[in-house]
Amino acid sequence: MRRLVVASTNDGKVREIREVLFSLRDWTVEALPPGIAEPEENGLTFAANAAIKARAYSLEAGLSRCWVVADDSGLEVDALDQRPGIHSARYALTDEARNQRLLAELEGVAPDARTARYVCALAVGCDGRILWSIECQVEGAIAAAPAGTNGFGYDPLFWLPDRECTMAQVDRNVKNVISHRGQALTALRTYLQSVGVSP
Repeated sequence: MRRLVVASTNDGKVREIREVLFSLRDWTVEALPPGIAEPEENGLTFAANAAIKARAYSLEAGLSRCWVVADDSGLEVDALDQRPGIHSARYALTDEARNQRLLAELEGVAPDARTARYVCALAVGCDGRILWSIECQVEGAIAAAPAGTNGFGYDPLFWLPDRECTMAQVDRNVKNVISHRGQALTALRTYLQSVGVSP
């Protein structure tokens, strides 16, 4: 069996990744061991920060020869010049506070000007090298108020016009297919299936 370590301490992300990859044969999907220092995410893009994490964590003691999948994702709001962007997770201290700040900054912005997108970059690293990477997006808008409980982060505010609901109101299995992270993880699953357990 080959080990795939999820380079995140975010329980929501780890859960989503496990749910999408659960059917993989020849792989075990593991959470990041406790006590590992987070690398400095000083990249200017989601892809750069995902690669930084994949390289850094794959060099940690105990993770040698493991494959490490790192995610960097966030929300870009057009009316805010693509903020919060790569700072999405650090926009405030909690999910609720981040959503409140976003709504406050969009106060008075017309509904048709609240366009936004979720972006997810994934990178797979081993022994300090990047083996594979991808970036996926899903377009939407920012709702006037949060709704739904099937998600985390900005999901209660991320409106999907074609479904007329927020990402947090979508069934979790559907979300794992249509979301930015779901699309990226589906591509990752295909890649890992093609690799198998060969060296």
